[in-house]
Amino acid sequence: MVLRIRLARFGKKHSPFYNIVVAHARTARNSRPLEVLGTYDPIPKPPRPGDTHGRPWKDVKLDISRARYWVGVGAQPSDTAWRLLSMVGILEPQYRISQIQGKVIKADSAAKSLIPPSTSPSASAAPSESVGEPAEAKEEA
Repeated sequence: MVLRIRLARFGKKHSPFYNIVVAHARTARNSRPLEVLGTYDPIPKPPRPGDTHGRPWKDVKLDISRARYWVGVGAQPSDTAWRLLSMVGILEPQYRISQIQGKVIKADSAAKSLIPPSTSPSASAAPSESVGEPAEAKEEA
């Protein structure tokens, strides 16, 4: 059976609070999980005193070693869990350029700076030649 790393919702109305859990893919959202990896509170908190950015923050607590174990075993994270795990550094960020109702969503400049630059065609042709032989010797053979 496929294992998923996903969020299970708890908390009051209009005040969500999520547990980051490992559960079987076909079980209900709030059913008993195999393991609780951490918590996520999506309600923005006021800036901390002494914070240089002065931005609100969201609370994420996660057992990184257990999350790495479950990803290594083959548990598949949901999209939201993937985003949270990539913020911690366990997974690579997903960058999607998709079309929604004929409009193209472009990656922002911060995301573009993380994507490695593409190689030029001339650079990709150079490694195909062997190191010890000149290019002319290949053409004669």
